[in-house]
Amino acid sequence: MKVTTFTTAGTKDGEMELPLIFSTPFRRDLIHKAWTNITSHKFQPQGRHPSAGQDVVADSNDPPTGQGVARVARSRGGGGGRQGQGAEVASTRGGRQAHPPIVGKVIYKKLNKKENKLALCSAIAATASKDLIKARGHKIQGIESFPIIVSNDIESISKTSDILKILDALNLTQDTKRLESRKSRSGQARLRGRSKKVGKSVLIVTKEPAKISKAISALPGVEVRGVKDLSVIDLAPGSHPIRLTVYSKSAIEEIAKIKSTHLELMVKLQ
Repeated sequence: MKVTTFTTAGTKDGEMELPLIFSTPFRRDLIHKAWTNITSHKFQPQGRHPSAGQDVVADSNDPPTGQGVARVARSRGGGGGRQGQGAEVASTRGGRQAHPPIVGKVIYKKLNKKENKLALCSAIAATASKDLIKARGHKIQGIESFPIIVSNDIESISKTSDILKILDALNLTQDTKRLESRKSRSGQARLRGRSKKVGKSVLIVTKEPAKISKAISALPGVEVRGVKDLSVIDLAPGSHPIRLTVYSKSAIEEIAKIKSTHLELMVKLQ
């Protein structure tokens, strides 16, 4: 399948044959599974202090039966607000948890290599679907060709002003402005300094992202990734496919080098 390529000025630069990876079937279930597993790698183990809720003087009756009262441990002392109240054990005020989380719990999820590779290929192929991009909430009015492929000149851009001109020429500014209308959050998140959540806008995929990453850093919601670092996390934030993506020509050539079992099978069937 051939797709139109553009210059950094937004004019047509010709056509380019998409690699076989863009013919991968869309697998929403695998993308969600891969996202869940990769996200778990950033989880921080948590647990409770071994004596949490038990650092009090409380005992049950001895012997515990024949007293005509419940066998729950009660606070000791010669007076005070907690004297005689249930304490220390689970189900009492200030007591321990019945089954607290432990640090040793395995929270690092694993995924088969072939499944992970198929999920990545499926996410890359989905960037060519206008319906999926629009369904995620991106503004793509006036853009007809997907995926959006730009000349390699974009990789040498190092100024934010130049990036803004390119986004405007490719009709992508409408999507970056979409984030400006986000409402501030209230409640506990606001008290903790998270009143605004930065959304996700355009993702630029290049072969060498070193220079352009400096220019992108000032634009909220716009990100750049190299093909080697590309992940399902970038293409489907929150596991919701699929993100508005711009590729450079060299990035497409690198993507064509990705090897997968399902791609080998597709070649045999052709």
